[in-house]
Amino acid sequence: MEVRDQWSSRFSFILAAIGSAIGLGNIWRFPYICYANGGGAFLIAWLVALFTAGIPLMILEFGLGHRTQGAASDAFYKVNKKFEWFGWMAILVGFGIVVYYAVIMSYCFNYGIHSLTLAWGENTQEFFNKTIGLTQSPFEIGGFKKFIFLGLLASWIFIVLSIWKGVKTVGKVVYATVFIPWILIIVFIIRGVTLPGAVEGLTFYLKPEFAKLLNPGVWLAAYTQVFFSLSVGFGIMIAYSSFLPRKSDIVNNAFIISMSNCATSFLAGFAIFGALGYHAHLLGKPVADVVAVGPELTFVTYPHIISNLPFWQPFFGVLFFLMLLTLGIDSAFSLVEAVAAGVRDKWKLSHRTTNLSVGAIALALGIPLTFGAGFLWLDIVDNFLTKFGISIICLGECILIGWVFGSGKIREYVNSLSEFSIGKWWDFFIRFITPIVLLFLIILEIKDRVISSYGGFPRIAEFLGGWLVVIILPIIGIILMSLRRREK
Repeated sequence: MEVRDQWSSRFSFILAAIGSAIGLGNIWRFPYICYANGGGAFLIAWLVALFTAGIPLMILEFGLGHRTQGAASDAFYKVNKKFEWFGWMAILVGFGIVVYYAVIMSYCFNYGIHSLTLAWGENTQEFFNKTIGLTQSPFEIGGFKKFIFLGLLASWIFIVLSIWKGVKTVGKVVYATVFIPWILIIVFIIRGVTLPGAVEGLTFYLKPEFAKLLNPGVWLAAYTQVFFSLSVGFGIMIAYSSFLPRKSDIVNNAFIISMSNCATSFLAGFAIFGALGYHAHLLGKPVADVVAVGPELTFVTYPHIISNLPFWQPFFGVLFFLMLLTLGIDSAFSLVEAVAAGVRDKWKLSHRTTNLSVGAIALALGIPLTFGAGFLWLDIVDNFLTKFGISIICLGECILIGWVFGSGKIREYVNSLSEFSIGKWWDFFIRFITPIVLLFLIILEIKDRVISSYGGFPRIAEFLGGWLVVIILPIIGIILMSLRRREK
């Protein structure tokens, strides 16, 4: 009988799960969302969302994976054979995300090299557009960017090597890929808050606007941020917890990992807004006029800040993009491991065969994104997978586990293993609060997309890169479910 892989220690598991949850979004999304939704007041809504939805979902996925000792597809198969397709859908959402996530890592590789000479000059927007060959339309394909492809290839080599022997390799790699970015974040916090203008930036980040707590949009933003930042809904946490020994504390682990991720998000805001305050000081503008989010912050605004630091500009440039790479690699290889674990569970393939196959397919799918229009398609796919894909998976988990399987069974199971127990409040959140919030999120997003296409893109591009991707995922899940399983 095949012996299932296990983490070498509880600490390795916690580090791996934290590394998966902490990603690029902690740097380029959370600080902006906090600022845009009331600063310090948003933190209240965010903490409420964490304890009423984020941690309950984390406990659900840990409990499900540990109880069934299977990746997402196998876990839902063991709950009910008819649900296997849903587990595959969760895995496929993560797989779709890692396809373009590796492309963003390629941008970071390239910018890390450019940092040595500050090659972006003064016009960082023009340099970014030139580096990726950005076109004006998704259907204006543009040229093949050789160095983006080489960065993509390097990213996949690192990802595959990180999971070469499954959790045995991951458990060793995470000591570097979790601690290095934490150290670098501390470096950038110290550097950021000591720059001229930093106080204005931090005030802008944290100044509370309590009246905004009366705005439903702030609460929806808080719940959305929590769902997307904890790596729930990708199948990762189900797979990772399936490799825990039978006697493992589930509840404590969920709290430790969730709180560590959120603390990192909060602290990252000090590094980012300290630097943005300095940026505003240099330009002689209000902080509000220089606030950026996502790729614009990372590849346009921050390079300009780095170029104007008082000293050691190339050094801090390399450190910044190294921080992003180490943040990204954990999230990337955890997404791949969730896919690989599902494949191994069903067809009993070796680690080497599975990892190389999954990596090769993802690399091939990522190559079109190295052309000029790739960034535009990446943007569309990312919006739909994160706002619809993950939300649908989390909603489905609440329904299938909370109502069909029975949330009480999972609660009793995790309580039997944990140092402190969760009460029936957990069932209430899983069965009512979390699904209601998720349903509202989905409905509001559908409403927005009916009113206007995402980002002003042509409707046909929105359909091909967004709606069609979301529609295809359950279909592929059903096909994978129908394939014959290989028994031990």
